[in-house]
Amino acid sequence: MSPIQSARATETVNTLRFLAVDAVQKANSGHPGMPMGASPMAYILWHRHMTQDPTHRDWPNRDRFILSAGHGSMLLYGLLHLAGYPLSIDDLKQFRQWKSFTPGHPEWRHTAGVETTTGPLGQGFANGVGMALAESYLAAHFNEEDFEIVNHWTYAIVSDGDLMEGISHEAASLAGHLGLGKLIYLYDDNGISIDGSTELSYSEDVTGRFEAYGWQVLHVRDGNDLESIDRALCDARAEVRRPTLIRVKTVIGFGSPAKAGTAASHGAPLGEDEVRATKKALDWPEQPAFHVSEAVREHMRVIAERGAAERTDWERLMTAYRSAFPELAAEWDAWHANELSDTVFDAIPRFVAGEMLATRAASGKVLAAIGPHVGSLLGGSADLTGSNNTDIPGRDGFQRDHPEGGYIYFGVREHAMASLCNGMSLHGGIRPYCGTFLVFTDYMRGAMRLSALMGLPVTYVLTHDSIGLGEDGPTHQPVEHYMALRAMPNVYVVRPADATETAQAWALALRTRDRPTLLALTRQKLPVLDRSRSIGAEVARGAYVLREEKGALEVILMATGSEVSLAVDAAAELEASGVGVRVVSMPCWEVFEEQDRAYRERVLPPDVTARVSVEAGVTLGWSRYTGAHGRSIGLDRFGASAPAGKLFEAFGFTVDAVVSAARSLLNT
Repeated sequence: MSPIQSARATETVNTLRFLAVDAVQKANSGHPGMPMGASPMAYILWHRHMTQDPTHRDWPNRDRFILSAGHGSMLLYGLLHLAGYPLSIDDLKQFRQWKSFTPGHPEWRHTAGVETTTGPLGQGFANGVGMALAESYLAAHFNEEDFEIVNHWTYAIVSDGDLMEGISHEAASLAGHLGLGKLIYLYDDNGISIDGSTELSYSEDVTGRFEAYGWQVLHVRDGNDLESIDRALCDARAEVRRPTLIRVKTVIGFGSPAKAGTAASHGAPLGEDEVRATKKALDWPEQPAFHVSEAVREHMRVIAERGAAERTDWERLMTAYRSAFPELAAEWDAWHANELSDTVFDAIPRFVAGEMLATRAASGKVLAAIGPHVGSLLGGSADLTGSNNTDIPGRDGFQRDHPEGGYIYFGVREHAMASLCNGMSLHGGIRPYCGTFLVFTDYMRGAMRLSALMGLPVTYVLTHDSIGLGEDGPTHQPVEHYMALRAMPNVYVVRPADATETAQAWALALRTRDRPTLLALTRQKLPVLDRSRSIGAEVARGAYVLREEKGALEVILMATGSEVSLAVDAAAELEASGVGVRVVSMPCWEVFEEQDRAYRERVLPPDVTARVSVEAGVTLGWSRYTGAHGRSIGLDRFGASAPAGKLFEAFGFTVDAVVSAARSLLNT
């Protein structure tokens, strides 16, 4: 028997299988089938090819591993345990329990060694493309002759379900186009999904599809053939001009006499009788559960030993690099610490009151100004560069033969774009941003939600934010989107009123490290507002008094985005007739809610109940601020195709409408 296909290797593979089986059985919940079939490929990858150091989990040059098929999480937890990560047998026994380190699907920052949160199928696939893109860009920027400080691989195990999801098509297409050759995916080709055989819904030529995308496709006919898996991984690593998909034909629930090869093993415990039968079939001790021999632990110790040795070598290389290239080394440190100098914020342009400028154009000016100072700011647009104003002058496009290019042409791939940005952020060293129309967040919401769930500082540049985009009509005019995005936890949704707030919004995004920031920006020009009567810190506090009242305060007008200037004009008319009126700009509700109560009540005094909100979107949610006695001017219907001015007039976004609403409150 070869050293690869050895008795010890077989024992280790079965250890991984039965850690999953026992954990799912104890929890009475989970997915045993995938780990039972995929353990051989996972074992070979980790034992013979992966480079990582469990004692230095954030080592920048480690290989990345993604379990895109996150429902098979116990496979990953078993690997982490055996590789020496701080995940104990007791942790495995707490699988899927309250406050355990082994949740139902892998969660980044929750479990040591988990590189990304997976579970929504296809997301891990696209995250990996983002990680490989980040590796390529950093290598092009920092590597020097004899100083290859960036040289690692991104691996994943992906499932039938991952490949069915549309996001995987988008991400695979871009990965092939860009020639991301440091990307290797093992495809758990077991032919089973929840409903049964994949033949019910999935009959495409997967090999032909990926070859058409520009991938190398390799085949392993028997998922238990460790030598064939090893050869395929070696062949994949030898091809650095193309990403590689290794099709590994596996049997879901392998070893189970009654459930192997069936959907019954996918998402439910095997049951006590079938667990016993499976252990007997694979010559595994029935007791104790969660059995791991000392021989297996010793066998897997090579992962940590190899990783520690390679990490130590890298640190020596990095020490020499710092001496040879001190400026690059300082830049490396700043990029990876996500540190920005005062120079960056000083470069943000200032705008003059009365100037007419769309907030998307103002955003473009900010990017142009800060781009030369933030090399780690890497991003692009979903084929809307000229509309989103997301390019940075002087930067070339990132391409297969030009990975040093600092701008990404994502193509019309919104969902993959957002997920790639998550992957770039997770990789480290990159501060990603991306752009599209606000309405198309419908296509990318799954990835945006994971940005929020993981607390990733991705900046989303979302232009054409209302009916103000005009003639393109209701298909392109966001209506419910502000509120839908505000409903998502752990995001900053910023809708700037003018160029000044846009600049401040970018400053907020650049300073934010624990969540994504979404910038909702206009197509139409807006006046830069007069702030001679403003009070507060503006966007930095979420909401502020833009135009203070004269005399006793009687009514408050609240607005966001393009409607703030409308509120200002209405306030001028009300004030001319003797009404004490205050205008509050509320660019970011989430930041405002983080302020102390005293500040919030200074901006919105509780005893002033005459309040009008103005926003060109659904009114749902505004009652939080208008109260039971207030009014909301909004758009609780879809838009229409016409010039922007006509639409605002037709849908009641006029000075007269705002004045009338305010007067109706004062007269009750």
